[in-house]
Parts: sequence; structure tokens; C-alpha cells
Amino acid sequence: MSTDIDPASAEAASTEAAGTEAASAEAARISAASAAEGKAPGWEESRAVAEASRQTAWERPSFAKALYLGDFQWDLMHPVPESSSEDSERGEAFLARLRGVLAGMDGGRIEAEDRVPDEYLRSLADIGAFGMKIPTEYGGLGLSLAYYGRALMLIGSLHPSLGALLSAHQSIGVPEPVKMFGSAEQKRQFLPRCAAGAVTAFLLTEPDVGSDPARLTTTARLSEDGLSYVLDGSKLWTTNGVIAELVVIMATVLPHGSASTAGGEAVAAGKGGITAFVVEMDTPGITVENRNSFMGLKGLENGVTRFDGVRVPAANRVGREGQGLKIALTTLNTGRLSIPAMCAGGAKWSLKIARGWSSARVQWGRPIGEHEAVATKIAFMAATTFALEAVFEVSAALADAGMKDVRIEAALAKLWSSEMAYTVADELVQIRGGRGYETAESLRARGERAVPAEQLLRDLRINRIFEGSTEIMRLLIAREAVDAHLAAAGDLARADATLSEKARAAKDASGFYMKWLPRLLAGEGNDPRAYREFGTLAKHLRYVERASRRLARHTFVGMGRWQAALEHRQAFLGRIVDIGAELFAMAATCAWSEHLRSVGADGAESARDLAEVFCEQSRHRVEALFAALWDNTDDADRRLARRVLAGGFTWLEDGVLDPSEGTGPWIAPRGDGAATRPDLHRDVR
Repeated sequence: MSTDIDPASAEAASTEAAGTEAASAEAARISAASAAEGKAPGWEESRAVAEASRQTAWERPSFAKALYLGDFQWDLMHPVPESSSEDSERGEAFLARLRGVLAGMDGGRIEAEDRVPDEYLRSLADIGAFGMKIPTEYGGLGLSLAYYGRALMLIGSLHPSLGALLSAHQSIGVPEPVKMFGSAEQKRQFLPRCAAGAVTAFLLTEPDVGSDPARLTTTARLSEDGLSYVLDGSKLWTTNGVIAELVVIMATVLPHGSASTAGGEAVAAGKGGITAFVVEMDTPGITVENRNSFMGLKGLENGVTRFDGVRVPAANRVGREGQGLKIALTTLNTGRLSIPAMCAGGAKWSLKIARGWSSARVQWGRPIGEHEAVATKIAFMAATTFALEAVFEVSAALADAGMKDVRIEAALAKLWSSEMAYTVADELVQIRGGRGYETAESLRARGERAVPAEQLLRDLRINRIFEGSTEIMRLLIAREAVDAHLAAAGDLARADATLSEKARAAKDASGFYMKWLPRLLAGEGNDPRAYREFGTLAKHLRYVERASRRLARHTFVGMGRWQAALEHRQAFLGRIVDIGAELFAMAATCAWSEHLRSVGADGAESARDLAEVFCEQSRHRVEALFAALWDNTDDADRRLARRVLAGGFTWLEDGVLDPSEGTGPWIAPRGDGAATRPDLHRDVR
């Protein structure tokens, strides 16, 4: 899980990482110049930073990328890549050790005390849980993403905060950026410590910076001798930050003229920009000001961290100056797959409880599960749980194989899983009724089974916000979904293009569309014989193929209708993304079902039944989304929202009290944090 509840990751206008050297340099110049002038960048500046950090090259095939272009490349997903025997043996051995350790822990204690006991962390460190993703040569376990996710699923079932702690540490904390972008010396210096149990965190979000990193105001100034940087600023929602030993922090390096040598590498003169640093949390000038508290994830060590004149060796800079946003976005890419894993775990537990309760609870002479009102919920939960597991397992397998580009797949998996798992948990609470709303401790106190259904609902809610909110994820994916259109349209998609520029662009675009559009008219989905080897799932695979082409046609119509204004039609784009997400989930579910059959896994024979019901349910959602693309209240909603924000309906707010009024501003003034809390830090080792 991300250390940031809404990470400032440029996702509103970008996907992940890199960008060309020239674009990165421009992004660095813009962010550094804005920081040096002490002003917030405007829309164009923010967009430039985001676009410069977006990876535009596609060197490997992507199933999801092709799906949005109307090309159902089933062979990119089926058959699902299998783990090597070595990976499987190592992973299974660790899961066995992990189960033994977790058996001695009490999730209720974490919930009641609002902290993870130090002895729990030490026990997990002893079996290598802090180094699951770290390569073996640096003291880690070197688990695959699939087994890492299965471990998080198991850990999260004890208590989600424990899963969040380990995920924030390994998925996006110091280990991941250092492993991917660090120097050989940095890997030798930091990775063994991380694997041994040194808790780490990832510091990106600021009090008034959510998804617009161009406005990042934490700064780093290169010292005169070029041997260190001095950091100033504050970071919000720093998961693990309260107990972290090491953190990776994103700061804007101010323009400078030094070209001194530090750590064996020349510091580029004057580049600046958003940059990543590994920082020791015992460095003078670092203050943990507050331990934040949330509606769920009790025990989460999340706080506000301030940096006042913190001197960091230049050798601790990860990558080049101005490369920080690329590092952050790349780190978040694979890090997102931890959320689908824990979402699948939450759904599995929900199904287990719902099944047991619906069989035991009798109303009107029959178990409640036999009443259709509840039975439909049980069917939805079972089918969706299978799909959640499939989405995680297939995405992780594709990432582990390394042959596909899974940046969109990871984003789709996070988006879809976080929404669907919450719905599954909500259905559990509804099925349990008053007992679903009652706390586990209250149930235990009066002699009933202590089922923490309401806790699960609270804990899962954050996944729709963690590592890019649902709304930001839709914009991220939408940017990729329309990228081919933007590239083909050229100046047609520029709001400030002249008529002559638009005319030339229209001529250039016609060549692309003359070749592309005819391919959207017919395909394998129109052939009733296609995919027959998949039995009852064949009709669903044909549907996904047809719907993919249909989706691409609708996207083209939207592009033609709104052109440059399409990026502001966020409701339309959100539906485009959600349709693709459902189609991706359907394909993954079919692929996973067939994989289980091919390897003779437990339950393999009934897996196809679950996949078939899920696809039927998903198709209904897809058709509703298609209908809403053009038949909706979007225009009326926009008009009403403007009037509400302008104060046109304040009379509607009369008749209630506002207990929060007078307690402080909406956003804390920069530099005016909570009182220093030196007692917050815990030595967990």
C-alpha cells in the first residue's frame, strides 16, 4: 500500500514513469523554477510536468492497451504464465512459515490497542517478511509478485494494518526505488537493512498537494561543496513514517550552478527538479509532528513529518536530479498490485462468513441463504471473489513473466478490485444485518461469534483512495486509452491550434483512421465457432472481443465530438475506463479458470461455473455503462455543481449543526503543523 492516501503522482494527466530526456529536463526546469520563485504553477505548467514524466514508449505488448483500441489479443493473457518450480517451492515454504507465525498473533489486539505490537514486527522480521520482494543477494527472500501478493493476502486477513505496513515498506518504500533505480553502492548499503526489518516509508504527498506534483514545495538545496543537499518542507500521510528507520522522499531541487563530485558521480549543474532521496530518520532536523488517526486501519503508523534544514549526503540521491517523478510513478506501478491481492483476501473472508451465517440463520422456516433476496447476494459475492482472485493472479503472473507491459493492467486491477471488494464487504454487512453493524468486541461480550464485518468495511474503504483514488485512476487509464487518438489527431486535439494547423492535422489523421476504423467492424466475436475450445466460456470471450471493438468506436466518436475538450469530459472517460475494466476482469476470469483446469488445481472443475456466472453479471454492468455513455445527466450535473459551488443553494444547508466549524482551516497553513511529538517514534527492532 502506498504511504500516501492520495499520492501526488501526476496521475490526473499521466500514467507511469520516464519520458524522454528533453521532456524530463523541461519538467525539472518548470518544477524547480516554480519552487525557486515561491509560486504555485498554473495548469499548463502542471500538465507539462505530468506529461514529461509519462512513459510514452511501448516496447512490450500490453493486453489492456490493445483492448481499448478494439484489439482483443487473447494470446497475451492465455495461457497464464506459470511460476518456475524454484519460485513455487520458495514461495510455498515461506507461506507455511508465515502461517505458523500469524497463528500466534491476535488481530483483535491490533484493533483494540491501535498499534501493531513490537513483538509482532520482530517475529515477522525473523522469518524475512520485511524482505519478501528484496533479491536474495541482498538478504531478501526474492519472492515473485504472485507469492508476495498471496503473503499479503494472508497477513491482511489477520489485520489489514499489518498488510499495509509491510506493503508500504516493500512495494513503494525504500526497497523498491533503490532496487529499480539505485546505484550498486546504494543497494549494498540499504537493501540488507530493509530485508532485516528496518521499517521504511515513501514520502510524496504534502498538506495541500494531492495529485499535482508540479506544486510540490518540499525543497532540496545543494550545498556549496556539492557533497550534500539540505531539505526543507513537510509531508502528510506518511504511512510507516512514525516508526520508520529509513524513508525515500521526493523534493524539488532548486536550480544551482555546482558541478562538484559527490559519491563518485558529478552533480549536474543547474538541472534541479523533483528528485528522490533516501533519508535516515534519525538525522537532525526531522520531526514527526502527529500520528494520524483514520476511520479504518487501526494500528497504522501514519503521520505528518517535517524537515527543517535536514542535511542529506548527495550519495543518497536516487537517480538523477529531476528523475524523482519518474521513480515515484514507476514504483507505484508494480506497488499497486498489492491492493488487488488484499482486496481478494477481504472478499474471500467475506464469502466465508456470509456462507456460514446464511446457512445457520433461519427465517420463516428456511436458512436465509435460501431466500432469493439473500441468494442473489451470495451468488454475486462468490462470482466476484473468484474474479478478484483471477484479476490479481493473472496481473501478477504477467508482471512476473516480464514479457508484457502491465502498467495499464496494474492500474485497472487496482481500480476495479478496490471498488468491487468494497461492494462485496458491504453485502456481507447487509446479510449479517444488525450483527454486521455491531463490533466484534460487542458480539463477543454477549456470547456470540466475534465477526468483525463492520471493521472490514472500514478497512477496505481506503483502497479506493490509496495509491491514486478511483477518480485519479480513471483519468490515468483514460489518458492511455485515448493516447492513440491524440497522437493521430495531433493539432486537432490542441485547443489553441489555428484553423490551418487543424486542417493539416485532419489530413494526417485521416490516414490513421482509414486503416484503423474498418478493423472495428468485424472480428472473431462475430463468429459463433470462435473460442469453442473454452466450452461455456466461449460466448463470453466472443462478447469481450465484440465489446472491445464497440468501446473503441465509442471512444472515436467522443474524440470526434469533443476533440481537445475530451480531457475535460471526465464522466464520459470514466465510463470508457470502467467498461474496459469489466472486460479486462472478464478476460482474466476466463483465463484463470482455464489455468486452474490445466494444472488440476483444487476446485478446478467448478471454476468454470464461477467464471460463467461472473461474466453474466459483468455483461449487465457493461451494457449499463455503454447506455450511459450518451444517455446521462452529465451536462445538468455540471451546471448544478457550478451553482452549488457559487453558493446558490446555501439555504439547503440550514437546519443542521456543524461541529467542525471554528476548529481550523480546511487545509493547515504550510509551516504550521501540530506540536512536536518526540514520543511518537518507536524502536521496533
